[in-house]
Amino acid sequence: MLSKSSVKYIQSLYHKKFRDEEGLFVAEGPKVAAELLTGAAHLIRGIYAVKSWLNSNAFLLEQVPEEKILVVEQFELEKISALSTPNQVLVVAQKLTHDPTHKAGITLLLDDIQDPGNMGTIIRTADWFGVTNVVCSMSSADIYNPKVIQSTMGSILRVHTAYTDLEEWCKINSHIKLYATALNGQHLYACKPEPGMALLIGNESRGVRSELLGIAHKKITIPRKGKAESLNAAVATGIVLAHFVNTDIF
Repeated sequence: MLSKSSVKYIQSLYHKKFRDEEGLFVAEGPKVAAELLTGAAHLIRGIYAVKSWLNSNAFLLEQVPEEKILVVEQFELEKISALSTPNQVLVVAQKLTHDPTHKAGITLLLDDIQDPGNMGTIIRTADWFGVTNVVCSMSSADIYNPKVIQSTMGSILRVHTAYTDLEEWCKINSHIKLYATALNGQHLYACKPEPGMALLIGNESRGVRSELLGIAHKKITIPRKGKAESLNAAVATGIVLAHFVNTDIF
């Protein structure tokens, strides 16, 4: 049985202030729970699940101490869930910490991505294309927002994501070729990536800030055939990465 204090504590983790204070986040659903259990069981601080899910996944739970596992009823899961329809299991886990240091391969820079769904999809897309280093502006959506966690479908564990001042990052890493998405740049498919480059994706409505565009080595544009005004930030990221990673360089 879940205590009132436990319910209140878990509910508090849906707010960024308390996630930051506690260094914890909430992940819901069988897919994300299984990813955590198989790839980062040491981060788990609590598992709250219905009995049927626990019985079906006993083999995954062998490395988790019994005191961290609690059987809950469906109505209790509803109290601590952020989903309109709670899905069998909820996990409280320790946040991962990564530094914004540039690493081998493509570094993905996100400038003020605001929508949690976009943020999660971008991280999942980066994972698909083998991009493991993402650096976000301080004003971007929190990757531990429950909607981001849901959208990543477990990719949050494999993609190293950090937050920093992007202008400062670009100054420190001025030796790295910076490619920025823009409406008036070079045709994407005529553009060849360079080893160890950084790809800059801008805000959903405003695009990349002029301050960052001004220091980009190259501006790139996805060619348009139809009449749509713009592309979703996550879709644009996928298109550019699909072109860049399918070269002889990466």
